[in-house]
Amino acid sequence: MKDFINVSPLTLLELSSNKELGRGNLGVLMSRAGVGKTACLIHIAFDKLFSNQKLVHVSLDDTPDKVTSYYNVIFSHLVKALDIKDEIEKRMLFERNRMILAYMHQSFEIKRLRENLKTLVEKLDFAPDCLIVDGLDFEAADKETLQGFKGVAEEFNVEIWFSALTHRHITDKNERGIPYPCSRVDDMFSMIIQLNSTQTGIFLELLKDHDNPVKPDASVRLDPNTFLVTP
Repeated sequence: MKDFINVSPLTLLELSSNKELGRGNLGVLMSRAGVGKTACLIHIAFDKLFSNQKLVHVSLDDTPDKVTSYYNVIFSHLVKALDIKDEIEKRMLFERNRMILAYMHQSFEIKRLRENLKTLVEKLDFAPDCLIVDGLDFEAADKETLQGFKGVAEEFNVEIWFSALTHRHITDKNERGIPYPCSRVDDMFSMIIQLNSTQTGIFLELLKDHDNPVKPDASVRLDPNTFLVTP
């Protein structure tokens, strides 16, 4: 089997100065609808799970069953693409190391997330290394909300990855080159990456690298079917 870590979209971070987002920090994956944002975000989650880290997937839109189905479908693709022989063992590992917290019908509050994480740690002995937050409306989210997430990242010593929806018809960028809607809150993120579909392929590009200058051509090409890194 090929090593997933070597073809994970997060190999992009090898082109960064710190090589990682890091605990206590926030990162965001930006993409237009239909490009593959959810698939790429779940690949980030698999990067953690293949490394035997504990992960909490926080869904603000979908039910736990739907989130689980996303993981199952993408893992089935990985089994074929990477010739994974120990499929059952890997699935069991992922089940042990992943928790899903779903907040439906606008029921999400930072206070509730903090209480749920505290319960996982104290009652279930499940101390996460990473949180994936899918479905946050960045057009409506204010800096106070992101500061709340930053507090959670620091309190629970985790890194947090978000997904953000961009729009084809809104091309605004701030003076640092960060597109809308993250352009007004980019100071809250240590890393910002963008998934782009072009005539020459699908690319994952590094837009912000902590406080370091972004290296020229800091991007990787992804296979449009598997979203794994391809030459």
